[in-house]
Formats: sequence, structure tokens, C-alpha cells
Amino acid sequence: MKPFSFVHVADLHLGYAQYNLDVRRDDFNVAFQELVDKTIELKPDFMIIAGDIFQQARPSNMTLENAITNFRRLRDVGIPVLAVDGSHDSAPNVITGTILNPLDSAGLVYYLPRHEGASWRNEICYVYGIPNFRTPRKTEEELPSFLEQNKPTPDPSIFNIFVFHMALDIPSVKPPQMEAEARPEILPEGFNYYAGGHVHKPYKLPFKGGLLVYSGCTETVSYEDAETEKGFYHVEVNEKGVPKLHHVKLETPRRFIVLDRDYGVSTPMKVTEAVVQLVKEADETGAVLVPIVRGVLPAGAGRGEFDLAKIRSAAEKALLVHPLLRLRETEVPEEVIRSIFEGGLKDLKTKAFEYFFEIFSERYPQEEAEKIARLAVDLIEPLVGKQETKVKKVLEEVL
Repeated sequence: MKPFSFVHVADLHLGYAQYNLDVRRDDFNVAFQELVDKTIELKPDFMIIAGDIFQQARPSNMTLENAITNFRRLRDVGIPVLAVDGSHDSAPNVITGTILNPLDSAGLVYYLPRHEGASWRNEICYVYGIPNFRTPRKTEEELPSFLEQNKPTPDPSIFNIFVFHMALDIPSVKPPQMEAEARPEILPEGFNYYAGGHVHKPYKLPFKGGLLVYSGCTETVSYEDAETEKGFYHVEVNEKGVPKLHHVKLETPRRFIVLDRDYGVSTPMKVTEAVVQLVKEADETGAVLVPIVRGVLPAGAGRGEFDLAKIRSAAEKALLVHPLLRLRETEVPEEVIRSIFEGGLKDLKTKAFEYFFEIFSERYPQEEAEKIARLAVDLIEPLVGKQETKVKKVLEEVL
């Protein structure tokens, strides 16, 4: 096999005016420009984008123009861009289609699911890509049909790449706050490299005889991505078909500083002063500060008593201070929580009812608290089992 290389990137989120700031929209474009600069320097045989090129299915003219400018730079130096859509830039409906279609027609990207066999190939590599189906249910229903209509045909004599945008149900990879969109078993076998998008942290692990790789995001989409090194993978494949991955760090992404603290049981006034002091100490030119306030509100206190304006104005050099309140209304004894989760399944609902009833009794009359507690218990099983129809039915009966 002739040695070659490619770039694997995902989750560009172009056009994202995070916190309603134009400067943040510019940040995502600058990161993409740096990505293109570094790709041109590396001179790969092609680039793969595993979804979420744009933040919205219908990007603004300005965002589109910036994207076109950079895609044209890649085209002009002979680097094909092979792409699939993600959960953000997937087709809003069948009639209008995805924004990747006109970019494909203009020869700026090669939108894999649109072409015959949902694939692209040359003498050294076969690349197959699937569209994003938006929800776990639709993925389970529609992906098998797509694979049947566009049968993957990996060739053992060359290098084979499968491109997708979704979180697979693999605990070591999927972040706790992210819902899995598909079982690993649903993806076909026979590929050397599974190029994923949607998970914003870089990962690589053995998978179906090949390698499963998430390249991570190129800018901070959520404060949860703050500590993740932003960049992409440059993959070099030797004459034996063995890939060697190099994570290329981007230097332009804006710095985020997350100040996550638990203030225990304290008054909103005292916590506000503590957070203000913390923000002043962490103040940094151009950074985004995210104070996460955890703790327990004393009886009678409310979230509205926090002086968020004072916290936001505490920094003088930072671009923005974005406080997040993650507070509990009341302090639930640890032994109560432990008894719920350590008990057997037989009495789980009973203990859960007691737990909910204790919480709601502090805010509602006994009869109403009991009604809400029972509703909460009734929703546990269908929510855990992802039974959407049953959840709706229970809520409709109450409403």
C-alpha cells in the first residue's frame, strides 16, 4: 500500500455567537482559519470533517462566506474535504435539505451521504459516511435502512474509513451529560478507522478490528469543554496500512476559566461576596470566566437573592463572566439519600416517594406535596427506560 495521510476534524460549530457575543462567533471562524492554515502546511491527501461544521442548519451569510473562503483555500491546493452532517447542521427537513448540499454542488466539500454508495475512493483509500439522524430513536430506525440502501463495501486491499457524527453507547467515551445515540453494534465492520464527531473530547480506542477516533472540538462550545485541548488529528498511514495519529493543537481558541466551588449552606449575600472575590483573583485579559456556584440554600432563601450583576462586573480584564447557579433548595440528610440508593429494587419506589414527599412538603400543602411526589415516582421508570410515549401519557393525565 502506498503511504498517505489525512486530517480528521469535527465540531467546528461555525457561526456560534456564544453568549450572544459577536466576538465569540469570530473566535470559531478564527479557529477554523488556523485549522486550514495548519492543514495546508501538513499537505495531507484529504480532510475528513465528521459533522457539525456549522452551529445552525441555516448559517448566516457572513458565516457562510467565511466558510467558503477557507474551503476554497483547501480546494485551491488540491486537498479534498470529505464530510458528513452533524446534529447541528443536519437537514431540517427533506425539502430544504442540508447546507452541505450546495457546498457539495460548488465543489467545496464532498458530502458523502449524497453520493452513490455514500462513499469516496481512490487507489489507496475507501471512505464511507452516514448522515446524522438527530435522535437515538431515529438512528435506530433509519440507520439500518440507510446501510441497506447504500451498502458499505470496504476493500481489504486498501485503507477503509467510516465517518459518522453521534455518541456511541461506550461508557469510557460518552460524557455523562450526553445521551448515546446508537449502540456500537449498529456500525458495520471491516473498516480500519472509524472517524467520529459529536463527542468534544479527543478519544482513540480499538474498535471492531480497527480504531475508533473522536477528534474533539476546535473551540469551546460548552464550559464542560474548557479543559479539553482544542485541535484535530493528522493521521499518517504507512505501507502496511497501520495508522499513526498526531493530535495537532490549535493555538487561537479563547481561554475559559471554570471556577467550580461548593459553598455549603450559606446565605446568598455571603456566597455572592465569596464569588466576587474569586472572580477578581482569577481575572485574566480576554478570558471567559465561568463561576459555578454549588451549595444549599438556607430555608426561606431564594436564587433571586444572588447579586449576579455584581458577580458579572467583578472582572475588569476578562471578556465575560458567566455565573451558573447549581444549588439545592434544602439540605437532604445524607443517610436518606444513601438509603434510597442502597436499598433493594423492591422498596425503591417507596423510599423515593418518601424522599420526594419530604422535599415538596416544605413548599406545598400536604395533599399537593403527596400528589407531586407520586407523579415524580411514576415518571422514574419510563424516564429511565426512555419510554417517551408513557412519559407523555403520565404528564397529560396530570395536566
